[in-house]
Amino acid sequence: MNLPVMPPVKPMLAKSVKRIPPGMQYEAKWDGFRAIVHRDGDELVIGSRTGKPLTRYFPELVTGLLAGLPPRCVVDGEIVIAQDGRLDFERLSDRIHPADSRITLLAERTPASFVAFDLLALEDLALFDVPLEQRRRALTEVLEGAGPPVHLAPATTDPERARVWFERFEGAGLDGVMAKPLTLPYRPDARLMYKIKHERTADCVVAGYRPHKTAGPVVGSLLLGLYDAQGTLQHVGASSAFTMRRREELVAELAPYRLDDPAEHPWAAWEDPSAHAANRLPGSQNRWNSGKDQSWVALAPELVCEVAYDHMQGTRFRHTTQFRRWRPDRDPASCGYDQLDEPVRYDLSEVLGLDGAG
Repeated sequence: MNLPVMPPVKPMLAKSVKRIPPGMQYEAKWDGFRAIVHRDGDELVIGSRTGKPLTRYFPELVTGLLAGLPPRCVVDGEIVIAQDGRLDFERLSDRIHPADSRITLLAERTPASFVAFDLLALEDLALFDVPLEQRRRALTEVLEGAGPPVHLAPATTDPERARVWFERFEGAGLDGVMAKPLTLPYRPDARLMYKIKHERTADCVVAGYRPHKTAGPVVGSLLLGLYDAQGTLQHVGASSAFTMRRREELVAELAPYRLDDPAEHPWAAWEDPSAHAANRLPGSQNRWNSGKDQSWVALAPELVCEVAYDHMQGTRFRHTTQFRRWRPDRDPASCGYDQLDEPVRYDLSEVLGLDGAG
């Protein structure tokens, strides 16, 4: 491979803002694996956000990208998988598997797509210093004849249309809107774009915590649970944004709730791999880091806290939540899925059908 921009490349990033800023290019915020694709003739490398190769996990994309991309280019985008008209991050995570036979099977059952939104190099020209507006124009031209599984991310410069997208696209599993200055050069690993995400609150049971991985015997993250319709407490996510002083205080606050016998806990079976198939429990194997310590401290499920979240992925919070406050007035048994907002459904094919909009 001999390109003007060689792998690995860390993608340009975004910082969170509360409102859609004016005078920019707007795109949907995709919920998948960020990926930078390098193609030089028959050679193709799909790199992750951290620079690790993803190529072997998406064999069907290799074929599609070779058919849909220019012969020599570097493209920034997102790998996504859709199920029933919505993005499905869990199906995407399933691909990170050591067995080639399993990957091949999943590639046939739940094929992935690549949504392109930036062009970093074309032929012998690196485009890092070219303004976004020109890079977008070039990307639109080179993908004019591309078809599934390669898609051009819809984009607009109309803030009113962006606001409509912000409301509607959530129903297809997207989690907000991106705003990018039209004169923006491409700067790897720099937070120069903006993301506007949905935020809601929920009352959750605090059923355990993980110790901090480096700072000693202090709280690293709170483990959150919600009761399903059958009355089973399901692990739905974590909250971890605390100052070091607050982490130390939480150890003392949570001490009265520590269980002497963890066998009494609703998640007592977490160490049994087979138990994770039927229920959502903490401590499941991390596909990205198989050696990661997943141990945690069991707490009696008696505390309730309010957390802020952006959106759900199936039966769990897609991202780490933000702790807001304790809710001593809430009965833990009343903390169920029924309190969560359900976005109006919107078919993902309609989003992708807006290729090149605006």
